[in-house]
Parts: sequence; C-alpha cells; structure tokens
Amino acid sequence: TFTVEEAVETIGFGRFHIMLFLIMGSTGVAEAMEIMLIAVVSPLIRCEWQLQDWQVALVTTMVFFGYMVFSIVLGLLADRYGRWKILLLSFLWAAYFSLLTSFSPSYIWFVFLRAMVGGGVAGHAQGMEENKQIIAVCSCSNPFLSLGKVFWLAGSLLIIGLASVVNPTLGWRWLIRIASIPGILLILVFKFIPESARYNMSSGNTGAALATLQRIARMNGVAMPEGQLREPAKERRGRFKDLIHSKYLRTTLQIWIIW
Repeated sequence: TFTVEEAVETIGFGRFHIMLFLIMGSTGVAEAMEIMLIAVVSPLIRCEWQLQDWQVALVTTMVFFGYMVFSIVLGLLADRYGRWKILLLSFLWAAYFSLLTSFSPSYIWFVFLRAMVGGGVAGHAQGMEENKQIIAVCSCSNPFLSLGKVFWLAGSLLIIGLASVVNPTLGWRWLIRIASIPGILLILVFKFIPESARYNMSSGNTGAALATLQRIARMNGVAMPEGQLREPAKERRGRFKDLIHSKYLRTTLQIWIIW
C-alpha cells in the first residue's frame, strides 16, 4: 500500500507541477490587482463624491473586513464541499462583484461591493495553500514557492501601470472593469486543476484521489507506486477551537502576530 504523500513523492516534480504553479501563481496576479485597485481609485472617488479622509480609509478597511469574515466561512465550506468548488466559486464571486463595483451609483454602494470583492478574494487561499503543499513535497521545487511572490508583484505593477493610462482617459470605472479580466480568464482554465487528492481521501473518496494522482503521474511521464492507495483513518477533522488548544496555541499566536 501507499499514501498520498508517498505517491506525490514518487511521482516527483514535472510538467503537472509547472502547469499548477503557473495557474495558481496567476491567481496572485488577479488577487493583487483587486487589492491594490483601491490605492489607485481612492483619489478619484474622493473627488467625485467629495469624501472625507475617514470615508476613503473605510473602503480599504471594508475590503479586508470582507476578506476576514469570508476566510472563515469559505474555509469551512472548502472542508465540506472540496477545495476546487470553493476556489471556482470565489473567482466567480470576486469577478461578479468587481464588475458591479464599476457601476456603483454612490459611495455606500461602492464600499459594500468592494467588501464583497474582498470576500471573494479570501477564497483564493483555499486552492493556493493546498497546491503549495503539493509542489513543496519535492525539495527540488522549493524555489518555485519563493518565485510565486513574483506574481503578486506583477499584479501590483500591472494595476498601477493600467491606472496611469486608463484613469486619465477612460476613468476609474473602466479601470475596475479591465482589472477584473484576469480573474475571469482564470475561471476558464480551472478545468485543468484537479480536486485535492488529500481532500478526496479525507472525505472517503479514494477512487477520485487515485484518479488525480494517476493524472499527475501521466503528465509527468512516470509510473505510480505499486500497491493500493491507503490513508490512515481520521477520527475527526480540524475544528476552529483547535487553534487555541494548548498544543497549537503558541504557533497560532505567533502566526497571528506575524500576519
């Protein structure tokens, strides 16, 4: 028998991981553009709606408030229904509300819709973290995790460059519409991303997990391990209160402070 971890280790690093890296890395471009968008739009909406400083600051606050709330909700849903479904839903959600933002008739609507965009962007992490683990299993691919930060930088530079051209000519509403295009395009390539084998195993769907591993092996041009796929049974899944359990409390607090 073999486990998911042993299968991924045997399959090694190859074409599948490069494809996964490029697709999931590109989500960083879309995410950075949506988050950094506020910085290049705020001066314009301040003038258009005669906003005070605290009103401009509230826009950014509400984006991250939506991010915080939906991170918890989408994390729970991903544990129940799968990473792939929630990742797809989050991109559809973010793109939809981002486009709606460009038609905002007032400041209140703008704040509400950007908070909803923040909620959609929060779901990107459900796919990113799982696939980072898949890539990181092979020690030779660790540099790819560092290179992933380049995508966020590229998205930030792209939205600033677009703003310098679009804002003076077409206006901030068209900038938002153009900025939503990368997220929409990524939805079209999600069919190339398989559901997490780890999730399928944890939900008892061994056949789907094996199919995913076989697909990775075919793309990498290697053979699967011999034997049957087996995974140690889990008594229960993670719970939110586990974060503050004495076993994990120190790590939890350290991560919160770092973030």
